[in-house]
Amino acid sequence: MGQFNPWWRDQPIPDLPQWRRAAFREFQEWIVQPPVHRAVLLSGARQVGKTTLLQQSIAGLLERNVPAANILYATFDHPLLKLAGIDAVLDAWRHREPRAAGPEYLFLDEAQFIRDWGTWIKHQIDFSKDRRIIFTGSAMPLLGTDQESGVGRWHGIRLTTLSFYEYLQIKGIELPPLPRVGSLKDLFAFPARELRHISETARPYIGHFHEFLVRGGFPQTAQVESITQAQRLLREDIIDKVLKRDMTALFGVRRVLDLEQTFLYLCMHDGGLLDMPALCSNLNVKRPTAQNFIGLLEAAHLIYRLPPFGYGKEVLRGRYKIYLADAAMAPALMLKGKAILEDAAALGIATETAVFKHLFARYYSQNVRFTYWRGKRNHEVDLVAELGSELIPFEVKYRAEHTGARELKGLLELCKDRRVDRAYVVTKALDDFGQLVIGDEPAARIMRIPAPLLCYWMGESETHSG
Repeated sequence: MGQFNPWWRDQPIPDLPQWRRAAFREFQEWIVQPPVHRAVLLSGARQVGKTTLLQQSIAGLLERNVPAANILYATFDHPLLKLAGIDAVLDAWRHREPRAAGPEYLFLDEAQFIRDWGTWIKHQIDFSKDRRIIFTGSAMPLLGTDQESGVGRWHGIRLTTLSFYEYLQIKGIELPPLPRVGSLKDLFAFPARELRHISETARPYIGHFHEFLVRGGFPQTAQVESITQAQRLLREDIIDKVLKRDMTALFGVRRVLDLEQTFLYLCMHDGGLLDMPALCSNLNVKRPTAQNFIGLLEAAHLIYRLPPFGYGKEVLRGRYKIYLADAAMAPALMLKGKAILEDAAALGIATETAVFKHLFARYYSQNVRFTYWRGKRNHEVDLVAELGSELIPFEVKYRAEHTGARELKGLLELCKDRRVDRAYVVTKALDDFGQLVIGDEPAARIMRIPAPLLCYWMGESETHSG
């Protein structure tokens, strides 16, 4: 195990990036000064940067003079460690490195491969108060079946793919600085001349935003020079490692080809309402099988499911809306290269997916419920964030034309029916930016905001919050 724990030999962690994800601050606080005695679960898709975050946290502990012998890193994705089991790994650690004074820190990567890990962690938290357990998972089967054991035993932190802000940071791209916006609500106080100035300043951001949509937010592929190579790597990670290997090992999936075709079908309908009869008919699978596959894809952090707005029978009768975990997944799996940039419809879908991912990453820790809305006249609103009793709607109109009342019938209907105070329209043109006041008093305040700016500011505020 020495190869995974170079600090035991007083050696630095090799190739450790200097940049840090937005989640680093919260993650480090729960390790160094946890508010309560709980394990920390860092969940997210494969290749999203979980291992790097673990290693950066270990480096932070060493800088705080935590004894190297009291820090263990083990990845249960490794066949030998998976075979040996957690108890044998801990015995080997203590045989090699006698314990020093102070707490022990166990960093367990891809912990879903540990046999009965939910029960093991529950026991550790209940009976080993001087051990701090930090574990990751890219596909967490026990979050459903062992939820009861996890209550009060671990604190979950969800790591999404890179935000547009993080993407620019990791690639070292220097652009004209934009004013910091802590909350989108702040934009309503900006004078029109300042919004015009921001529009001019942000012009160099557009090309990088479009490349971000094609490359995606996986740290490794974001830094690959060739977009074709980046997409090929992403395709291999998803198809070969997640769908073919993880799903077989963790969930016992035997019909891997059917699962792969289900995911490809969802990629072709990204951002759309899930038509289960059409999916079953096209792929020749039965409804329970298709529902099981979609649940597995969600457990592997490859998709998000949004229910319709409402409660009870409204939701049960409604269809789910499906978003991919990253806008680049669909073009990567179909090896489309930059073709989506020439396809207005595909670019609009990719933008809507990116917008949802940024809003989810920014606000999920505040227990925000995300839904979509459909009115009595079949008008729709793409996203509704439910923050307590407050509704905040978002409509994506990524099109060349400027946005007016004619394109916002669903948004206006929702604002009127639910007495919504403020809403947002995500636009394409940088000068399609500013407040719309439509209708009689009390009129909803609607802010048009270009997609590159929204994604940049959501990522920046997530990074600097707290």
